[in-house]
Amino acid sequence: MTIQLKSYQVKTLETLKAYLKAARFQGAAAAYDAIEKPGVVNIHPYRPLPDIEAVPFVCLRLPTGGGKTLLAAHTVRIAAETYLEQDYPLVLWLVPSNTIRQQTLETLKTPGNANYEVLHAAFDGKVMVLDIGDFNQIRPHDLESRAIIILGTMQTLRVENTEGRKVYAHNEDLEPHFSKIPTHAEGLERSEEGDRKGKIKFSLANLMHLHRPLVIVDEAQNFGTGLSSEVKKRVNTACVIEFTATPDERRSNVLHRVSATELKAEEMIKLPIMLTEHPMWEAAVHDSIRTRQRLEDLARKEAQYIRPIVLFQAENRNQDVTWQVLKDHLVSVENIPETKIAVVTGDQRELDGINLFDPHCSIDFVITVQALKEGWDCSFAYVFCSVANVHSAKDVEQILGRVLRMPYARRRGNEDLNRAYAHVSSTSWPQSVKLLHDRLVDMGFEKEEADMSLQACQPGLPLLDAGETAYRQPDPVVLELAEKPDLSPLSEKDRAAIVIEKSGRAVIAKITGLISAEAQAALVTKVEPENRGYATIALQTHQATLERILAPINKGEKFVIPHLCLRGVNGQLALPEGDIFLDAGQWALTGPVRLSDTEFSLHEDGKTFEIDIEDGHLHERFVSTAEQMNLDLVDTGWTDLQLARYLDKKLRQPDISQSVLLEFIRRTVVYLVAERHIPFPALVRGRFLLQKVLDSKIRKLRAEARRRGYQSSLFADNAPVEVSFEYVLSFGPYDYEPRWLYPGWPYRFSKHFYPQVGELKNSGEEFECAKLLDIHPKVKYWLRNIERSPRSFRLPTSTDYFYPDFVAVLTDGRIMIVEYKGALHDPMDVAEKESIGKLWEAKSGAKGLFLMAWDEHEGCNTAQQIDKTIG
Repeated sequence: MTIQLKSYQVKTLETLKAYLKAARFQGAAAAYDAIEKPGVVNIHPYRPLPDIEAVPFVCLRLPTGGGKTLLAAHTVRIAAETYLEQDYPLVLWLVPSNTIRQQTLETLKTPGNANYEVLHAAFDGKVMVLDIGDFNQIRPHDLESRAIIILGTMQTLRVENTEGRKVYAHNEDLEPHFSKIPTHAEGLERSEEGDRKGKIKFSLANLMHLHRPLVIVDEAQNFGTGLSSEVKKRVNTACVIEFTATPDERRSNVLHRVSATELKAEEMIKLPIMLTEHPMWEAAVHDSIRTRQRLEDLARKEAQYIRPIVLFQAENRNQDVTWQVLKDHLVSVENIPETKIAVVTGDQRELDGINLFDPHCSIDFVITVQALKEGWDCSFAYVFCSVANVHSAKDVEQILGRVLRMPYARRRGNEDLNRAYAHVSSTSWPQSVKLLHDRLVDMGFEKEEADMSLQACQPGLPLLDAGETAYRQPDPVVLELAEKPDLSPLSEKDRAAIVIEKSGRAVIAKITGLISAEAQAALVTKVEPENRGYATIALQTHQATLERILAPINKGEKFVIPHLCLRGVNGQLALPEGDIFLDAGQWALTGPVRLSDTEFSLHEDGKTFEIDIEDGHLHERFVSTAEQMNLDLVDTGWTDLQLARYLDKKLRQPDISQSVLLEFIRRTVVYLVAERHIPFPALVRGRFLLQKVLDSKIRKLRAEARRRGYQSSLFADNAPVEVSFEYVLSFGPYDYEPRWLYPGWPYRFSKHFYPQVGELKNSGEEFECAKLLDIHPKVKYWLRNIERSPRSFRLPTSTDYFYPDFVAVLTDGRIMIVEYKGALHDPMDVAEKESIGKLWEAKSGAKGLFLMAWDEHEGCNTAQQIDKTIG
């Protein structure tokens, strides 16, 4: 069974793999500080774990709904191969609560579940998953023959006094694991009393200390500091990888950040959230039911079965609207059959054993108080309705997360089925826009993303009628002011969008259109201090909704860029991708690779390895206590063919046949033994490093062939290069997936093709270049091109691809590509990009322009360079 990962998930794992590979040679800190961190904005120097500074400690940040557990399952194999260098790792998998522990355990142990399948595919089914309380089932041969994952909570391990704790207690069942461990072994905890005083404890903690586990931390924001580092030190962790939506910026080393924008583009979540505020809770309930019915009518037209569900949040016992009151209201007032209602509270577990995805399931409404806050998941949940007066931030965050997941992780044909819905009452949810906005930020959304993800609606169905556009004009924002503001310093456009009225003693401001940051500030300062937070967010979400409506993509505009193509011998056009350059460069893998002493060396004591590859120089192998007990160069029982087959599996390449790769590896092994005189058992023990060396060598040989083919295919005198509208990149509604967004100030862009500008800082030379494009009278609209996105415009280079900074459509229909280069640049890189850009321009005829923009070039500033290029 193959689980297809989303592109953002692939990029996340690729970043982790690159870091761990670099950390193996450069060290944890140097590798982190040097590596590119996709999507991470607030980058700081590496922060090591106290007292174990050499241990890699990184965080992967994914919003709620991003698939953290699935990526954690993939991480086990990646860490084992790239950093731990173990065929079968020991993993300590920590989660924040016992509820999530049980749920995660079930996914890892249930055949057919994606998490189970990933682990079993990675280790050929040789996997052992245990609850931390069942550790005594582990036998010595298990550690040598299968990957072992132990599920626990930090609370289980985090204790200053280890006596009496099962994890740290002496356990006779574990004695076989310690039979070969010398009594003087360091770092192990010893009994402090009784007849075993001073002797090594046969404990799980000591067992982990011997084998240096990979530590995976799920929902890392729930773990504090303090003893967390002490726990990781006690178990002698080899590597710590955290997964969270909201990392602790004071301690986490964020390696890769996935944005909510990416999740939406990858069809993982429903957005925006259509928020309707009602005067009474009964009205909120009524409209929730109507919304669900309208959605169900739409869902019947979908190819895949969907049954929209409403999640009701009732109040705690001893309050007014308990689950009993709410259920009675649904049955007696709204005439909902009891068979369609399930109650899930601490005492009521009416969903246990029920498959909500089953077409025969009758449940349309789920009533909860707090029981859904940990791990409950059904992507059919579309509508969130709260009648609760008391709602903690965590409760709101968790129940909101349940309605954001997209059914089948695939966009629906009707736009209303791609949105989530929230109905609340103003009496129990005052300032609901701010509350939900803050919760989205807590769930991993950036502030700008949260602005774009909420749309306030008036009571009534917030659904589109047939023929309506995807975004309806929002209702005005109404603010109550302490006094009348002075609008005279504002622009005419701002003043036209603001209506000031008197309502009794109060001053009311109605905002109907887009207004500047200065206008927003002028209004917010006149709001009572306790309401300014709400006013700020209400204005921001209103502005974001208007920007969605006014963006060219949502007004039916088209943005199409022709690709650079090659015409083959058969007369057919093809994109210069895949193996075209490799074939032209006559790529082939032949003969053994002759590794020199500086490229690969193994000392005969088996404990020290020296290796040089392009990623760095490794002087010494850091091994665990258990490995040190067994490092003599005894016969491993392997043959050269077995080693070749092992390496073949690890080095499998899509453009190299298995027979060719296998023979290449086998002949290299023979060369190392026969000519370099490296003992074969040493090669077996150093197979992980040999794998890295061979992988590096193969990549270098491939790159050399690509460079040859690139030059001959594109720049030879008779190169069959064309720019054709037969092959175009067309930017559609869901083709823009930046990892982070421009913050929206100090300048509001008006011509960007999509509502928000992606991956642009609000200062610096690129920002100034973007402003020049936005204000240029001959630019119809433009786009901040996202680097390394599969949906972005790119041109081939000899090593990879070139993603220009900006692409623009001019008022006369021409396409302009702009790459900005500042003072710091690689001349070789600039020359290659300019060559391929100019080639695209030349082959475009009069339809395309290319500009390599500088702060100053040949006596022209950036604005003058743009003018000169456009003409």
